[in-house]
Amino acid sequence: MVLVLKKDEKLSAVKNSVAECVGQTPLVRLSRLFPQPHVEVIAKLEYMNPGGSMKDRPARFIIEEGLRSGLINEGTHIIESTSGNLGVALAMMARIYGLKVTCVVDPKIAKTNLNILKQMGAGISMVEERDEQGGYLLTRIHRVQQLLESEPNGYWINQYANDNNWRAHYEGSGAEIADALENADILVAGVSTSGSIMGTSRRLRQKFPNLRVVAVDAVGSIIFGSPAGPRELPGIGASRVPELLNRSEIDDVIHVGDRDSARGCRELLLNEGIFAGGSTGSVVAAIQRLIPTLDPAADRPIRIVTLFPDRGDRYLDLVYDDEWVERLPKSTEQ
Repeated sequence: MVLVLKKDEKLSAVKNSVAECVGQTPLVRLSRLFPQPHVEVIAKLEYMNPGGSMKDRPARFIIEEGLRSGLINEGTHIIESTSGNLGVALAMMARIYGLKVTCVVDPKIAKTNLNILKQMGAGISMVEERDEQGGYLLTRIHRVQQLLESEPNGYWINQYANDNNWRAHYEGSGAEIADALENADILVAGVSTSGSIMGTSRRLRQKFPNLRVVAVDAVGSIIFGSPAGPRELPGIGASRVPELLNRSEIDDVIHVGDRDSARGCRELLLNEGIFAGGSTGSVVAAIQRLIPTLDPAADRPIRIVTLFPDRGDRYLDLVYDDEWVERLPKSTEQ
């Protein structure tokens, strides 16, 4: 089919590739789920990026910056450890720029994400052995290093240490929120690589210097010094501290377990019609725990801004599966 523009249509409205569709995701007020008069919760729907998650931003930014600098070229073989979403985003960008991608994953990856990666032509390297923290991250990184030794054109994205990760969110979600809002009091965001919370908060604090930043971590994650423990939900928490994290920029941490994350997802869907992924449920549960601790402001409701990282259809076998939830520990709060 040939697209014919009408005379009053602007050429800028027609994108040259799906890469140009990344960003400018909507902000939505969650007044049904959070009706308390002394707060206002606004969510940025990052799952509406074309690849289905906020990871589209760093995938595009890192690859395009690499192409501009010469660090990445048409012969580059991108290799990355991923719980799923960054792999999907990298595979999508690889289709556009003619690059080869191999994703190192583990058994906790959502089945849908694994199928998407295969359909997009990404190479898959699955690790089966847990690391000493009980997770798979360290095992995945070891596999990445093995692959790099055998691939002379290999390039490790290294999302836990790559500054272009947080810069993508600084120039992306952070800038978009700052441009759209006149005030913001609290940012609540999930943490894994810490790229999104670091980049978004740094940009927001330029406009809102008194912003309070609340990180949401998984029970069993060691990012903020808690003891390692079993975690089943991909995409939040980690079994190592990311190099990108600057702990001094985080004001508070709320730990949320898998069962509470699943409950948060379902309550969000039932109240707001928003079908989001597991880490979004963690954020919802954290905000529910945060609100009762807030004193009403004198002049206006306290404005909480948050990020909803990915779509719910990739978690039908996880947080939206009753049998999966029933197998989780009953006590998850920390």
